Amino acid sequence: MAKYIFVTGGVVSSLGKGIASASIGLLLKARGLKVTLQKLDPYINVDPGTMSPYQHGEVYVTDDGAETDLDLGHYERFTGQTMTKDNNVTAGRIYYSVIEKERRGDYLGGTVQVVPHITDEIKRAITKVAVDGVDVVIVEVGGTVGDIEGLPFLEAIRQLRNEVGRANALNIHLTLVPYIRAADELKTKPTQHSVGKLREIGLSADILLCRTEKPFTESVRQKIAQFCNVAPEAVIQALDVQDVYEVPLMFSAQHLDDTILRCLQLRRPAHDLADWRAQVVERALRPKRRVTVAVVGKYIQLQDAYKSIYEALRHGGLAHDAAVDVTRVDSEQIEQEGAAAVLDGVHGILIPGGFGHRGIEGKLEAIRHARETRTPFLGICLGMQCAVIEIARDLCGLKGANSTEFDPKTPHPVIALLEEQQGVTAKGGTMRLGSSVCRVEQGTQAHHAYQRAEIAERHRHRYEVNNRYLERLTQAGLIVSGTYALPRKAGGGTLVELIELKGHPWFVAGQFHPEFRSRPLEPHPLFRAFVEACLRKAAGPAQPKATRRPPRARSAKR
Repeated sequence: MAKYIFVTGGVVSSLGKGIASASIGLLLKARGLKVTLQKLDPYINVDPGTMSPYQHGEVYVTDDGAETDLDLGHYERFTGQTMTKDNNVTAGRIYYSVIEKERRGDYLGGTVQVVPHITDEIKRAITKVAVDGVDVVIVEVGGTVGDIEGLPFLEAIRQLRNEVGRANALNIHLTLVPYIRAADELKTKPTQHSVGKLREIGLSADILLCRTEKPFTESVRQKIAQFCNVAPEAVIQALDVQDVYEVPLMFSAQHLDDTILRCLQLRRPAHDLADWRAQVVERALRPKRRVTVAVVGKYIQLQDAYKSIYEALRHGGLAHDAAVDVTRVDSEQIEQEGAAAVLDGVHGILIPGGFGHRGIEGKLEAIRHARETRTPFLGICLGMQCAVIEIARDLCGLKGANSTEFDPKTPHPVIALLEEQQGVTAKGGTMRLGSSVCRVEQGTQAHHAYQRAEIAERHRHRYEVNNRYLERLTQAGLIVSGTYALPRKAGGGTLVELIELKGHPWFVAGQFHPEFRSRPLEPHPLFRAFVEACLRKAAGPAQPKATRRPPRARSAKR
């Protein structure tokens, strides 16, 4: 039987339950246990796929095509485990499933209620991931204790704990111990109230992770333990750290994993986090070199909108014992001030994914700047589409070239809606989603990075490069370095997956999202190669501007 660890939060949100859960997963995996993690989100949306980045941040995509919470990115990066659609469960999905069963008559005309029907569905979703020899399932509950929408999830957890037995289930509660600067005191009362609220629901905390910006004394630990009814060694300080990858080491130093194993009646040998300490934490804290990369996007002011992008850039830096300083650039700022004024001095330019026409012209200017100044460039999803548009306009002379997403009446639709998307009206879960195989051409920068002829990457998009324009684009210097073979039932042929630019030191863009496959100990090949190119740019002499090819007359007439 699998063991269960339930991670809840109190007082305020954004205390770091996702990082804490992922760190616990890393510690237990290092002890030889097979772990998986799950996020329970109490919101009524079926998934975050249709939610605004301003509301939710990044949408993380799994191999099997699920649009999930960004915490699944933390789970995969810390543990190296591959998550699926079953690892993220929302209240919307639970209610949707119950209503479908009711409509089919599965409940035989009975009254459908939160207890037992909703709670039973939640329990089924939790136990569903305890397969394939999984030893421990770590379940993170979104929101805070006391949120009305989270009550069915907490009730389901209460029931499940009783069903599997106390030796097989553990509650870890993450709470706040604020420091009141004016009084120079740490206050434990918020934690006491949070644990008390948990008890009202029928749950008790076995371990407390106390989020605090200032270390507390042994007397404070004893006070928390006494009033919250936990053992003193089960009061763990979750201190602010310089780098998020230090969190597992901080928990390990306080023997959190030993306490968890004791509570779950598991015996495992001591762990070895030497690689994590040397290759991740030490390199992150004491890099030998630095480069600056501009990420040009439209949600740049939001920390979580491009979370996996920032992490993948860090991983690329770790591979070269270097720090990547990210300059966040709003693409609309480039439209107002010009690319040269905003991007001067950066060693690399990255255009991430996104949707909608706002800020597109600024992204196109940034790409032209990267091309003409020979600055390393990495385009992701929409970033690749923008690169194709920029090349079509400036090198092919196709005036007005655009994507039909931004201009349905463009005279040159170099980016067009996927054929499979024609007539699709529902927005949720209907894009090209999940992992598919791409064939990489030998002798290209992409092949040099991957060192493989076939790769598998995750997608989330509706629009694609229009193959009707490939001949003119390639004549202008665009290189198609990766393709996806369409199945016969879809008409055959290929889709463009990777592009490069002839004569440029490093100009690569992909239709997929490589950031979702990057790990601290296994940086993604494209990000590793991109950072390497940025380091060369930083170390070498100023490079001459690339010559801009004038549009040919016959292309201009078209």
